[in-house]
Amino acid sequence: MLPYLVAAIIVIGLPTLYVAMRYREYRKLLAGAFFVSSGMQFYFYLAKIPIPLMWTSAVQSPELSAVRGTVHFVLFLICLYFGWFFRGGRRAD
Repeated sequence: MLPYLVAAIIVIGLPTLYVAMRYREYRKLLAGAFFVSSGMQFYFYLAKIPIPLMWTSAVQSPELSAVRGTVHFVLFLICLYFGWFFRGGRRAD
């Protein structure tokens, strides 16, 4: 399973990171997505709902949902700042 996860991070994660660093509108989109995801993950934690993982017999515990919700909220704050408030200026060298 680990090789598949590493391959998914490389194939999907790196292009997403490149686009997020380059385009401000994409960071705005990610801010909204991370906000919704963090809210859902905290809800699953507070309601003590275990989440089954598709095509496996594994189940995500509510405690893991709390950790994921925290990570997604931090990513929301980062994307919110760099997508909406930060104005990166180019220096004239």
